Amino acid sequence: MAQFIIPFTLSLLTTLSLTSPATGTFWKSANTSPFNLGAEKLSHFQFYWHDIQSGSNPTSISIVKPPPTISSSTGFGTVNMIDDLLTERPENKSRILGRAQGFYGLSSQEELGLLMVMNFVFITGRYNGSTLTVLGRNPVMQKVREMPVIGGTGLFRFARGYVQASTYSLNMQTGDAVIKYHVYVLHY
Repeated sequence: MAQFIIPFTLSLLTTLSLTSPATGTFWKSANTSPFNLGAEKLSHFQFYWHDIQSGSNPTSISIVKPPPTISSSTGFGTVNMIDDLLTERPENKSRILGRAQGFYGLSSQEELGLLMVMNFVFITGRYNGSTLTVLGRNPVMQKVREMPVIGGTGLFRFARGYVQASTYSLNMQTGDAVIKYHVYVLHY
């Protein structure tokens, strides 16, 4: 046993000394002034998310199905890839503000619950080209669901916040849904 511990300990100490913060070999403090961060502000956005699974041009398609041996009333194990419209109003013909791109998986065996992983990609106005990233649990049958905003790009660099989602309409036959999103995000 000692034959193993001594070489392992020496190897570990050598590794730690080569990568310790004191040597500065893998990190250094960043100067924040090149980022021109300015004052942090809170922004609130409201839009409608259109998840269309039916028709000839769906925006949500199933890419993973559970094995046939698994029987679940919640669809547990199903994963959908999305490229959903974000619109100003609930009608899908209203002004397009961006797209929600990512995926969601049916992650609960006991309720209709989703794991949401998506970027809100804005294509209009001041935030054109900027994104917000949402990653969280979405218990679909609750009136209001809250998920965290974990980051962003463009004007949303260093963003953090949360979204509140509420169902505007849901067609149980087709799976098509329109969800109203309120987004509260702190950013520079």
